[in-house]
Amino acid sequence: MNPRLRLWLLSGLALAVLIAAIYLPILRRRIHEAAKLQQQSEEQAQRELTQPTITNTGDPRVRAKLFWASGNEDGLLTPVTVELPLSVDPVLRSKQVLNTLLAGPVDTDLRTLPPDAVLLSFYLLPNGTAIADFSEALATSTPSGIESEQMAVDSITKTLEANVPQVRRLKILIHGQEVETLAGHLDLSGTFVVNAAGTPPPQAATTGASASALPIPPLTPAAAPGKLAQPASKP
Repeated sequence: MNPRLRLWLLSGLALAVLIAAIYLPILRRRIHEAAKLQQQSEEQAQRELTQPTITNTGDPRVRAKLFWASGNEDGLLTPVTVELPLSVDPVLRSKQVLNTLLAGPVDTDLRTLPPDAVLLSFYLLPNGTAIADFSEALATSTPSGIESEQMAVDSITKTLEANVPQVRRLKILIHGQEVETLAGHLDLSGTFVVNAAGTPPPQAATTGASASALPIPPLTPAAAPGKLAQPASKP
């Protein structure tokens, strides 16, 4: 082969490799951003079908504080202030902030709850104990592990604590049933402390049904944060 032609070929190959090295990371980043936007659009479409937004144009807009992952892979939560129209009724207000929490942050990598999880119902008993009933996706789609499960529950309790002072304790149900654990580790058999010094709700706060009419299993003593499920004893 002609030495000059060989030089041209080698130079062209080197230039192609250099261009690929420069633009390949950019292309990967753009593909990742496009996939993230598509995922957000799909999640939003699904949520609009399954979760009607509980808003009232007459509700005052307030600075709500929601808790999502810090993004540092340290298992910690970061408060994010969002302006929302929130009801003064503690039950409706709880539904509003929890539905916003479920919708997730703009950066989907910081979400603490599964994108397909839905808040089915929410009740507040006269003693300040809230009952939040979630779809099965909260249990089946939350990554199994004490850290991820604890973050999921903490994001719920901290969001309620910051925005609904009437909620003192929280009981989590999955599709109307009491379950032993969230995804195999975090104990859900008891209740979680939200605000021990919270404001007692009025008797009428049990929106939608009386406390005695609710299909709720007896509440056990509070579950301590991070409490692990105990394995069944062998015969």
